[in-house]
Amino acid sequence: MSYKFNFVKHRKVYFIISSLIAFVGIVSLLLFGLNLGIDFTSGSNLEINIEKSFNENEIKDLLQQAEDVAKAQGLQDVNLRPELIRVAGNQNEVAVTRFDQTLNPDVLPIIKSVFQEKYGEQVDLVESTVNPTIGRELALKAIYAVLFASLGIILYVTIRFEYRFAVAAIIALLHDAFFVITIFSILRLEVDLSFIAAVLTIVGYSVNDTIVIFDRIRENLKKAKTKRFEDIEEVVNASLNQTLARSINTVLTVLITATALYIFGGTGIKNFSFALLVGLISGAYSSIFIASQIWLVWKGKDVQKQRFNPQPDA
Repeated sequence: MSYKFNFVKHRKVYFIISSLIAFVGIVSLLLFGLNLGIDFTSGSNLEINIEKSFNENEIKDLLQQAEDVAKAQGLQDVNLRPELIRVAGNQNEVAVTRFDQTLNPDVLPIIKSVFQEKYGEQVDLVESTVNPTIGRELALKAIYAVLFASLGIILYVTIRFEYRFAVAAIIALLHDAFFVITIFSILRLEVDLSFIAAVLTIVGYSVNDTIVIFDRIRENLKKAKTKRFEDIEEVVNASLNQTLARSINTVLTVLITATALYIFGGTGIKNFSFALLVGLISGAYSSIFIASQIWLVWKGKDVQKQRFNPQPDA
């Protein structure tokens, strides 16, 4: 078998890189955790459509003014100090504020009135609220979704191929998901339901790319005599080179789509698109440099054991 690139030669380097990423991710999660959105923590999101230029200090001052008015009208349990303020909209005309508590519906007209006095009658509000019970349910369902997807993949790959392929595919899958989580933890990007959708999409892509490579490895194994570890290396190298063009073309195609979503898709799916971009790159990397290399090491050890400890004839 001939091949252009020796992918397996530096497999220890790939494992070290992935181990360092995992270490950084664990440290970041321990120190900073994830910036969970209201989908998982409960609270209220308030989008203030201003349709004029503004700055964050103005938003804070006006919310404080609305709080003072609300308390003057007898609404004592009002706290309009937002946990987060960000700018949204195609022309940065929307202020998105997040509160860690549920907003009293009676305070919304007061907020609208205060902002209309400042910016005009075109100001409008869009409020969304998640209570603690629903937040916990959503978090659990998100975890179950990832677990069930992983179990399904293990069963399918084990039946379709063998258990070594299944375990290697799951490790690569977890590598990709954790890489995205690490990036979101370091950059303090908001984790919401769209993030979970992105992770599940990445899982599907990563496994698909990995299975294509595994299928080629299996086909080449049928033609090769694998009595030594070097024979397994040659099969994996040849398989990776034979599927390299397909892997590159696939990832470039989906990256173009994800990039277009990120640039033109609007604020609502910004984090979803970014998670896709990061996960797709990680998925392409893990299929070539992690999943196939793990299978190689595992299968190679078994071949060596059989070579030096042959089974006695029955």
